[in-house]
Amino acid sequence: MQKIKTNLITIVTVVKNSEQTIEKCIQSVLNQKYDNFEYIVIDGGSTDKTKEILEKYKEKIHKVISEKDNGIWDAMNKGLNLASGDIVGFLNADDYYYPDCLETVNKYFQKSSIDFLFGTVMKYKLMHGFKPSIIKWSFGFYTSHSVGFFIKRIKHIKVGKYNLDYLSSDLDFFYRMIVNFKLKGTSTKKNEILGEFSKGGFSSKINYITHLKDLNKIRINNNQNKIFVYLLYLFKIIKRPYKFYSSLTSK
Repeated sequence: MQKIKTNLITIVTVVKNSEQTIEKCIQSVLNQKYDNFEYIVIDGGSTDKTKEILEKYKEKIHKVISEKDNGIWDAMNKGLNLASGDIVGFLNADDYYYPDCLETVNKYFQKSSIDFLFGTVMKYKLMHGFKPSIIKWSFGFYTSHSVGFFIKRIKHIKVGKYNLDYLSSDLDFFYRMIVNFKLKGTSTKKNEILGEFSKGGFSSKINYITHLKDLNKIRINNNQNKIFVYLLYLFKIIKRPYKFYSSLTSK
């Protein structure tokens, strides 16, 4: 039986003041059944006990950068610049992998001719599958960026970095990746769960109207028809009027 090649997989974790969750996140990477990985942690200048926890694991984490940055996407770009793996994945400080995550990821990249992978993730519910055909009218086509997304590093470089002008820069990246660069991807099976995405992360703190306006900006800057984009905007407001109202009252 032919042995499956082991790709070097780089995991990038960005963190700032996450003393309650960062250790579990780190341990989930270090305790993988798959051992051919590189782990990079980008700390945005934490002022709680995060740095102490990073110090505790410094001999096992390949690279640690601790300095002020311009937010989560800037930190991810720093991590990408340092990455040397064949494949790159992202794990936010509030989230964690299951022990066979990287083993599953390697299997897909070896047995399938793909550029990227979206794995099944336990979020507020089980998120699985990949529907690129709906991306021009819905960004609900994938599981998650943290935990679930893996891509060949050279392909990520080709598509480019995360744009700091957007709040949901991962969605801009995915749009470019699928529509503009036509990269090929797939998803894991429903029962191949890579890990858990915790509630209360960065995206959950964005005001609903602000989020919709950000999506408009992403679509228009990627040359989608403006009339179509604003019709989508109105449809999303009508579809979820309670969120729209809550956004107005929370300002």
